[in-house]
Amino acid sequence: MTKTFTLAGLLLVSSALTAPAAVAQTVGPADETAETETPDEDETQDDVDISTGGGSGTPIVVTGRYIPEPIRESSEVLSVLSTEDLARTGEGDAAGALQRVSGLSLVGGRFVYVRGLGERYSLALLNGSPLPSPEPLKRTVPLDLFPTSILASSLVQKTYSVNYTGEFGGGVINLTTRAVPDEPFLTFSGSVSGNSETTLETGYTYYGSDTDWTGFDDGTRDIPTIVRTALDSGVRIRFDQPEFSDPSAPGFVADIADISRSFQNANINLVQRNDDIPFNGSVNITGGTYVDIGSDFRLGFVATAGWSNGWETRGGLRQQGEFTNNDQTITPNVSDYRFLSTQNRIVVNGLVGIGAEFGEHQVRFTNLYIRDTAKEARISTSATPVRNTGQIQNNQNTEWFERQLISTQLVGEFDFGDFNVDVRGSYANAQREAPYEREIQYAFNTVANDFVHDTRSGGQTDLLSFSDLSDDVYGAQIDLTYSVPTGRRFDINAGYAYYLNQRDFERRAFRFVTQRQGGLPFEVTQLRPDFLFSDAILGFYDIFVEERTDAQGGDAYTAELEVHAGYGQLDVEIFDGFSIAAGVRYEDAVQSVTPIPFFGFEVNPLFIAPPLANDYWLPAATLTWNFAEDMQLRLGASQTIGRPQFRELAAPSYTDPDNDRTFRGNPGLIDTELFNAEARFEWYFDRDELFSIAAFYKDIDNPIEQLATSGDNDINVTFLNAPAATLYGFETELVKFFPLYDWGGMFSSRRLRAQVNYTYTQSEISVSDSDTVIVPGFSDPQPATNYFVDGVALTGQSDHIVNLQLSLEDEDRLSQQSILLTYTSDRITNRSPIGDAPDIREEGRIQLDFVWRQALTLFGQEVQATLEVRNILNEDFREFYRAPDASTIDALSYERGRSFSFGLSTTF
Repeated sequence: MTKTFTLAGLLLVSSALTAPAAVAQTVGPADETAETETPDEDETQDDVDISTGGGSGTPIVVTGRYIPEPIRESSEVLSVLSTEDLARTGEGDAAGALQRVSGLSLVGGRFVYVRGLGERYSLALLNGSPLPSPEPLKRTVPLDLFPTSILASSLVQKTYSVNYTGEFGGGVINLTTRAVPDEPFLTFSGSVSGNSETTLETGYTYYGSDTDWTGFDDGTRDIPTIVRTALDSGVRIRFDQPEFSDPSAPGFVADIADISRSFQNANINLVQRNDDIPFNGSVNITGGTYVDIGSDFRLGFVATAGWSNGWETRGGLRQQGEFTNNDQTITPNVSDYRFLSTQNRIVVNGLVGIGAEFGEHQVRFTNLYIRDTAKEARISTSATPVRNTGQIQNNQNTEWFERQLISTQLVGEFDFGDFNVDVRGSYANAQREAPYEREIQYAFNTVANDFVHDTRSGGQTDLLSFSDLSDDVYGAQIDLTYSVPTGRRFDINAGYAYYLNQRDFERRAFRFVTQRQGGLPFEVTQLRPDFLFSDAILGFYDIFVEERTDAQGGDAYTAELEVHAGYGQLDVEIFDGFSIAAGVRYEDAVQSVTPIPFFGFEVNPLFIAPPLANDYWLPAATLTWNFAEDMQLRLGASQTIGRPQFRELAAPSYTDPDNDRTFRGNPGLIDTELFNAEARFEWYFDRDELFSIAAFYKDIDNPIEQLATSGDNDINVTFLNAPAATLYGFETELVKFFPLYDWGGMFSSRRLRAQVNYTYTQSEISVSDSDTVIVPGFSDPQPATNYFVDGVALTGQSDHIVNLQLSLEDEDRLSQQSILLTYTSDRITNRSPIGDAPDIREEGRIQLDFVWRQALTLFGQEVQATLEVRNILNEDFREFYRAPDASTIDALSYERGRSFSFGLSTTF
């Protein structure tokens, strides 16, 4: 009997892909008459079923199918990346490896999009459990946080099944970590890498603290004690508040001058030029072992630890356009900034897993820790006078972002024959701390013939902020499956799932302002930042810190999403090769975002988001017709939802350091509802070879879109519900091997592996004159036609995605050379209001990479060497506006450069 693959079952299958499996039959001397019946070489199958009789001479019959076990046994459409698949790509993290899967695209090097839908429609799980995100703008976790060294496999499911959460738009990505090892092992690995735009080239940095290289600050960036005391007083920090200016006042806290001098200065404010940015490096150690207790109990242990230190310099152009109508022509007003930024990224990761296998049961306890720290220094200068100010400006930014993810999971998978029980519980915490985010703006003064910084109120920008985000996720699930003993598959599956996500966010903002009559002398305004904000200058020229935190709930919030869900499903084989899996999920959820005011103020009514309390019945069904041993046809349909993310509902503003855009939420957002349909044909025409083609369609009510508006000197982004949209397309994939044995010589044991997939997607927003939308800043609904054009594509959707892999592989030893090509066409990243500017688009590009993996013997020890060359064609990044006359403005563009890496690993 074939068992239905539930969530836990799929996890076990994907874990099994990481370990070598062998089936052996030993024939002793008394069995010399035994006959062995085996298929011809070209009939070898992946799925092997061995039947033995009761006596000598009984044949051993090997039968099977070409269809890989996880794909054949699942009722849904799957793509699985095994350990070997992950190694073939050579990618260092999960995000990079997953971009090679059909229909998936990588955005910003971190977030994976499924079929052109935004990351909000892609669900990421770790061992089947939900994860929080350390990103203020996201609820989904950035997949570049997960080094491939800690992963056993990655599974992508593109059709919905009711044992998953109802927030399912494009697909679910499940990352499976290493489990109980088959044999003890210890692996050491290390690599060195560089980039043509970064390594040994000019970049910027700042000192920070003595321990920055570890990814951990030594306390230098902590909020000073005197400032923390002042913040705890509940009074806005200002020089004219008696709590900070009059020691005789009853509520006196601290002197404003002492508070102002307590902030770090030179080690934070002084940007330094580095003409030789160093190489990148990483080290990793992974080990595992097991202990057999008795004859039927195995206790296994696996652990990994890694550290990487990398640099990236971006030099490019950031323009902002606002298009105005004048005599039927459209004239752009442009802010033109040239920038150079260098980011030093340090990642520390560790995993400890304990697993127990006894009988047909398995229990796993997994603990994961990832800390990803980015230290960035950036200088940008306007090449032309900035619109609305008429000045040439020079900005310098210093930033330190600490992202941390802790996850602990306990999973039990119990097999009682026809009855299976899978239970799981998990807790995860994500944190993002951004202390001492500093921006100091200088303006060119024609009188002084130099850049100056005037600290008077209304002068150049001077921002200093501390922000802290903490996200807790609790998850629990029980899944029951009963296989009715009818001779055919007849599985009854039911379960309950609980999900609780709680978030706390707070940002405290400051600037320095002089209270000196007449402001600062020219010679002072020309000082570099560490001199300008030195204790002597602060004291002599009465420069005091002033708190700029939003008092009405714009800089702090709490948020919560609680979901109770129950589901039931039947998976029945009606006749040979024809089965149906159908079920329904009931989901009840309450989501809220509560702004937190300061200094005794009331919350701004425009910041208040009414709780989203909704319940849904979400049906799903998939028909599978396995009409030949190597072919099958699937038809699927489902209803799913998409909820606004906390950051999209929350009013506090947030500046994205990657593009200097300011994001602000929309408390008026509502849930998105989707109808999904898919038809897929799969042909596994030989061992590990396949051809598939699928068509898909989605009808979407109230999709959430990003809206970009023009600010004074930057781009402001918020979020709107479009009235409706449709998305449709097709994808196809081919995997084929070409033996090269007849060529002889070095090719006598080699074959060429070719894999190509292509995804075509189209989407259209539907809007009529009667449609309205809720827009931040307006108390009444606004006409949707002011913000959306009927028939335009959804944000984030690329029409064309192509992945090609050509690998020359040796079947006798590790020797593999791979060429990997990815093409992604243009996509809209931000929608613009009608009449403000054209939509912002990201330019499509081709990514061509080369990966060489080779087994070597060094000093008597076998090692694996890896050589990688990335972005061989030197494709750049570009976001742009396109005006009606076909002229363009670069919203953001920079050179990515070519990257290379060389690594060694060895296993004992």
